[in-house]
Amino acid sequence: MTRVVLATHNAHKVEELRRILGPRLESFELVGYDGPEPAETGTTFAENALLKARAAARHTGLPALADDSGIGVDVMGGAPGIFSARWSGPRKDAGENLRLLLWQLTDVPAEHRGGGFTCAAALVLPVTGAEHVETAVWRGRILDAPRGDSGFGYDPIFQPEGYDVSAAELPPAEKDRVSHRATAFARLMTVLADRVPST
Repeated sequence: MTRVVLATHNAHKVEELRRILGPRLESFELVGYDGPEPAETGTTFAENALLKARAAARHTGLPALADDSGIGVDVMGGAPGIFSARWSGPRKDAGENLRLLLWQLTDVPAEHRGGGFTCAAALVLPVTGAEHVETAVWRGRILDAPRGDSGFGYDPIFQPEGYDVSAAELPPAEKDRVSHRATAFARLMTVLADRVPST
């Protein structure tokens, strides 16, 4: 099988992507990354995803996948956006990020709490230098209090469109099917399969 590196040091993310992609990975071996991580200096999710994929492709010589994602609130002009992971400061504390966002939306009524998760998934091929990005948005609204204990990050305060539960209350298999990350990477795997022959 053709080895493909996922540009993350987080083993849980590798396992999550293997689970999300399932049969789409049957011709590829998805491996983790232990090389240097670049500073996320991009001004969009796509730019930051490409920075990470380029670094992994350059370091390993393998086709590289990477993603950058976050939550955006309409009434806040799309913030936190690319700053989602460090919204409350450089410690990247998920609980503090969530509490700060809820505090900022304290007086915002339900009808104005629309928003969504965005994921940009990038592919970089080291031999040809080809690059491709797929972006997906998971629309919904921001709840006024956390609900559920599954998922991570802002999942407990995000209610996806078409559901009456938070993302943290969704069964994992359902979230893997409909989330922004699942959609973006499913599209990207089609591109990977077209451009990289399996062995």
